[in-house]
Amino acid sequence: MQALHIAVVGAGPGGLVCARILQRHGCSVTVFERDASAGARRQGGTLDIHSTTGQKALDEAGVLDRFHALARPEGETWRALDPFTAEVLTVDEPADGVSHRPEIDRGQLRDLLLESLTPGTVRWGRAVTGALPQGDGTCRLLFEDGSAEDFDLVVGADGAWSRVRPAVSDAVPRYTGVTFVGNGFDDADRRHAAMARMVGNGSLSARAGSQGLFAQRSSGGRIDTAAMFRAPEDWHAAAGLDLADTAAVRRHLLGMYDGWHDDLLYLLRHGEEEFVNRPLYALPVAHHWDHVPGVTLLGDAAHLMPPLGVGANLALRDGADLALALVREPTPGQAVRAYESIMLPRAAKAAAGCAQGLNDILPPVPAAAP
Repeated sequence: MQALHIAVVGAGPGGLVCARILQRHGCSVTVFERDASAGARRQGGTLDIHSTTGQKALDEAGVLDRFHALARPEGETWRALDPFTAEVLTVDEPADGVSHRPEIDRGQLRDLLLESLTPGTVRWGRAVTGALPQGDGTCRLLFEDGSAEDFDLVVGADGAWSRVRPAVSDAVPRYTGVTFVGNGFDDADRRHAAMARMVGNGSLSARAGSQGLFAQRSSGGRIDTAAMFRAPEDWHAAAGLDLADTAAVRRHLLGMYDGWHDDLLYLLRHGEEEFVNRPLYALPVAHHWDHVPGVTLLGDAAHLMPPLGVGANLALRDGADLALALVREPTPGQAVRAYESIMLPRAAKAAAGCAQGLNDILPPVPAAAP
């Protein structure tokens, strides 16, 4: 293939693995990221990276050994507890004793991919505001500082609220009806020892109706927690809550979970941080678009779905598939068409499964009788 000028928008796992594989094959690529630096903000909790999807992408990127050195196979264990007795109902762990979905902190995964790139590949603090296909097979990136630059291919890897997506689709994420309200602990604090033992090395969940509680261990002694429930998107405003008022949010959540076992309510009573409201959004299940020369999408920008352990793996697989298509096909247009012909049906199937999975985990609240 001719030398190409390729831009990846977004320094998440999918965009970075795409850039890494392109560089391994001698292709030139620039990653644009709105964050000011790699350490500008916490990258979130942990990810389970599957052997059949995400790990295959990391192998193509030449970083699988580094991944296994950091990953936590013990994090795959999942406990389901009775919400009213805190009795352990089930323990889900590898039947053959071999981990197929080890956990890794999102920040660790990002760092190992960043370290694999040629220095200077990522342009930090370069916020993109839009992408304009030029009609000649190229695409123009518009930046927040008023500048613009043309590329042979723009890859939108910029997440749920992608600024590149409008170049190919008018779809926008919609609220799923489910909200997560997160907090966290340092399990090195002896006050939390009983709760830390309850969580174990992996995750726990308890569910009743359209409500649930969740906790997950990450590396470095942190445990992330979340209250999960179905509610209007503006639930906090309707309740007259200021989300910055931690005590008031805690009181409200404890009222919502009245009757649950005290061991589980500990997750709400003793979180050490300000509660973070996280309404869940999703793109249409069968989101697709007609091919637009010079631009494509991957990861959440292409197929945002509920966070049920699929999204990061698909983003990694997308990034690898696109990079390999660009290496193998004679033109970028043929490469992108080949990639989209695989990615879009795969994403539609996964999105349908995640939508159903969310309904199974937290069933919709029945409509009131007229």
